[in-house]
Amino acid sequence: MRLRETSFDGSACARPGSQQAGGRLSLSALSGIAALMALVVGCSDQAPEASPPTSVAGTAGELGAAAPATGEPIRIGVITDGKSPVSDTSIQTRVAEATAAYLNQHRSGIGGRPIELVECDALADPAVGTDCGNRMIEEDVVAVVVGTTAVNESVWLPLAAADVPVMFYGASGTALLGDETTFALSEPTFSLVSLPISLAEQAGADKVTSIVIDVPAALTTQTTVAPALFEAAGIEFELVTVPPGTADMTPQMQNVADGDPGVVFIVGNDSFCISAINGLRAAGFTGQLSGVSQCVTDATREAVPGEELEGMVIAAATPTGVDNPSTRLYEAVVDAYGEDIDTSVPEGMIMFTALAGFQTALEGISGDDVTHETVIETIKSMPEQELPGAGGMHFRCNGKAGATTPAVCVRGGLVTTLDAEGRPSTYEVLGSTPIED
Repeated sequence: MRLRETSFDGSACARPGSQQAGGRLSLSALSGIAALMALVVGCSDQAPEASPPTSVAGTAGELGAAAPATGEPIRIGVITDGKSPVSDTSIQTRVAEATAAYLNQHRSGIGGRPIELVECDALADPAVGTDCGNRMIEEDVVAVVVGTTAVNESVWLPLAAADVPVMFYGASGTALLGDETTFALSEPTFSLVSLPISLAEQAGADKVTSIVIDVPAALTTQTTVAPALFEAAGIEFELVTVPPGTADMTPQMQNVADGDPGVVFIVGNDSFCISAINGLRAAGFTGQLSGVSQCVTDATREAVPGEELEGMVIAAATPTGVDNPSTRLYEAVVDAYGEDIDTSVPEGMIMFTALAGFQTALEGISGDDVTHETVIETIKSMPEQELPGAGGMHFRCNGKAGATTPAVCVRGGLVTTLDAEGRPSTYEVLGSTPIED
């Protein structure tokens, strides 16, 4: 566990020992299914640059006019896994620092006061995650923003017990999503249940067949939540499980293709999806194909013909890979204030959305009195707003986005349709409706 405090005056700095982006675990791209496979102050004298940064003046059109924060800093906790034995989300720390600098220089920080980050790496370890949560309490932060971590609940438990407001990009768990001091910026069932239901309804199909890697973390939603939601939608649901490491799924996929599968939805990492898609192709399946975003990586594009991926609809954590207002703003922020940030990595944009969304939710707060209580009250009373960096998604945290999940702040999610090269073509918000008073 590493704890760092970072203040921002509009310039970027690299932390001693900061990690390079690389060696990432693709399964961490969606925080809501980060566990899908169960799978300190200071600046260095000089930080390496991947390329010369764009000047602030050159990106002013995207960043907006200067509106610097002043006064006593407000301490905000940021927790991610960092570089752990199973994943590398250390890019999120660098993005958090760049985002805080942007918010301090162009969005007047929080209540007109500058943001000071207190950062901690949970290392995908439950004990370390709990330690991070406790350290945030000891450091007297007014709120915590959590990026991608496989130990959401461990991070959250001590913070919830102390009534410290926490904003997650994505989270799951009955207790967490039912807590009124907690806020989640993605619909927990969208990528695994709501998306295939919506696709079936659009296609006029009366059935969805989910092909899921046979590990407990991947099957929880499919066996507990999904059946009731599909039944409520009037759509037949068939679950097909395949052990991880199955190189040739042709026999299983032949059974799927022969069984009038309707929309086929795949849940697994890229190697699992490669085997499933190639097996479906060998079995002659030509219907609607969908899956989680972890299905499609460069490895998938190399192993599966483009014509098989073309038209595949996947849930997207972020609208990366396509020029749009969200990516232009994000790229401008990291060009102006970041170091060594690969903007094609979804984890980075997830952190931008989480921290910028937190600041947006607090636009009505007074800088004279920023406490746990006023932060919670302000977030709950916010009007519906566009979620920064989220491709047109909107959010409102008044507890009414989900009937049984008061922590959830959004309805629907972002999807993309792959082109003939297996790459995102456009992004679309699906299933989003206004959140009532």
